[in-house]
Amino acid sequence: MEWWLFWLLLPVAAWSGYLLGIRGSARSSDRRFSQLSRSYFRGLNYLLNEQPDKAIEVFLKIAETDSGTFETQLALGNLFRRRGEVDRAIRLHQDLYSRPKLSKEQRTVALIELGEDYMRAGLLDRAESLYNELVTGDGQAPTALRHLISIYQQERDWTRAVEMARRLEQASGESMGAQIAQFQCEQAEEARHAQDLERAMLAVRQALESDPRCVRALLLQARLLRRSGQLAEAAMAFETAARIDPDFLTEIVGELMAVYEQLGDCRRAHGFLEELMPRDRGVTTLLARGALIERDEGRPAAIEFLAGHLHQRPSVRGVKRIVDLSFPEESGARGEAVGLIRDLLTRLHEHKPGYRCSRCGYSPRSLHWQCPSCKSWGSIKPVQGLAGE
Repeated sequence: MEWWLFWLLLPVAAWSGYLLGIRGSARSSDRRFSQLSRSYFRGLNYLLNEQPDKAIEVFLKIAETDSGTFETQLALGNLFRRRGEVDRAIRLHQDLYSRPKLSKEQRTVALIELGEDYMRAGLLDRAESLYNELVTGDGQAPTALRHLISIYQQERDWTRAVEMARRLEQASGESMGAQIAQFQCEQAEEARHAQDLERAMLAVRQALESDPRCVRALLLQARLLRRSGQLAEAAMAFETAARIDPDFLTEIVGELMAVYEQLGDCRRAHGFLEELMPRDRGVTTLLARGALIERDEGRPAAIEFLAGHLHQRPSVRGVKRIVDLSFPEESGARGEAVGLIRDLLTRLHEHKPGYRCSRCGYSPRSLHWQCPSCKSWGSIKPVQGLAGE
């Protein structure tokens, strides 16, 4: 038996038993109660004997027999949705919602669950309509707003997503700045792809107003500034992003070094790398400094520099770089051996996870600002240290 199913059904069984218990104490001789009681224990027995399908049928019959068991039917509907029986969940929740004697709170809960059924079925327009009805109320507005945000993300309607996130912030007091900034970065990306650089820069500025520490927005800003020829400003944006979160140095240093080269500012490049190297958990800044040393002082100096630091921070990338510097042009048997070592180091690095989500552990090969697995924003970062490099 799947344990998630056990824990989902157990509250259903417990609630059914509770209802039967309190009613049985008042009319223990009632024949109907006796029948329901036997059904309840039979369902519980199925559950404990790892027969969830039979247990579901029994509890469903209890819910049908006793129209007052709102919570039981609600839980069964949720169970059907989790099991992929969305049509069944929709019918059950629609039936619940149509009951004339439901309280306002119960009707709202049934509507929220029905909206989740529609979302699971891909009927986003129906779910959106239901949740828009609810946001005019007060009790469940935050829940409805969260669902609307999810819907607009799936539809890539970032303007509406921003609007609902701001309304959620007002309704719940929850800070939504970081998520709003991600939505605005999506708007900036779309504008950039459409070659509308002015609109892209406006969206980036809005993102930084929503979250001044948004690394994604700073990287977008830096690339847009570089593209428009504002190299000094682009360098500052790259540097700010690196100082805010050095875990993204692998995404920053290559482009930043190119900007420094365009500016002809080697001193600033050395100063930045020296500043950030103690905060770099990988070897990105180390390898960049090694490249500058090789250019300014020659290959032996670069090898000595890299070898001296790789003892403290071992790295496949670092070792491969030393091999490349130490044996640039080898032939014969020695060349074959060096080539074999290079291939081995390359394969070792290629098979390491490049990125990882801090929420769910998903490990993609490229950077995603929204995790494809758990849908969290800003949770994926480059893997640091020996595990990633």
